[in-house]
Amino acid sequence: MRILVIEDEIKIAAFLKRGLKEEGYAVDQATDGEQGYFLASTQEYDLIILDLMLPGMDGISLCRKLRSEGNEVKILILSARDKVKEKVMGLDAGADDYLTKLFSFEELLARVRALLRKKKGGSSTRLQVADLSMDLLTHKVMRAGREIELTAKEFSLLEYLMLNAGTVVTRTMIAEHVWDVNFDTFTNVIDVFLSYLRNKIDREFPKKLIQTVRGRGYMLKS
Repeated sequence: MRILVIEDEIKIAAFLKRGLKEEGYAVDQATDGEQGYFLASTQEYDLIILDLMLPGMDGISLCRKLRSEGNEVKILILSARDKVKEKVMGLDAGADDYLTKLFSFEELLARVRALLRKKKGGSSTRLQVADLSMDLLTHKVMRAGREIELTAKEFSLLEYLMLNAGTVVTRTMIAEHVWDVNFDTFTNVIDVFLSYLRNKIDREFPKKLIQTVRGRGYMLKS
C-alpha cells in the first residue's frame, strides 16, 4: 500500500515516514499544500495523511479540492486542532478520519489499517488464496501450515498480489502501490523481488501460485 504524508513539521514528517516504511508501506512526502496537491492529483495513493496547517494551501482546502475533482483516496487528517467544530469541518470537507496530535504511533497504525481495509471493501485482517494466508496485523504468512518469513518489501508485494488475486497486475501497477515516487521503473527490482517471493512461496510446493502472464504482468492464481 502506498501512502502520501503531507506535513510541514520536518520532525513529525520524518517520524511518520520512517515508522510507516518500517511497517512495509511505500511512503511519499510533501511539506506544503501545493506540493501535496500535485502529488495527490498526479500519483495513485491508497491513503493520504494530511496536516491542516500547511503553507501554500491549507489541509481543508486541499481535501475539498481533491473531493471536488472526484478523487476518492482515503484521507486521515492529523492535526493539533482538537476542538469538535474543527474535527467536524475536516470530516465535512471529505476526510475519512481525524486524529489529533499528540498521538501514539500504535493508534495511528490502527487507523491506517482500518481505512485501508475500508478501501479494499472489507473488514477482515486476514487474506487467503488457496493454502496461502496472510495476517495483516501480525504480518504472519503461512502456506500449508508452514510459516514463511518475509522482509517488509516482500510482504508488501505479496499483499498487493493477494489483494488482486486472479487479476493480472502490471509492473507499473506494482510500482505505483509498492514503491515510492522516486522508484526507477526501468530497473529490474520488481523482477528480483518476485523471484525472492517465488523462492519462498512456491519453490517447495507442487502448486505454483505466482504466475507470469507473458507481455502483460503477473498474477497470483489459486
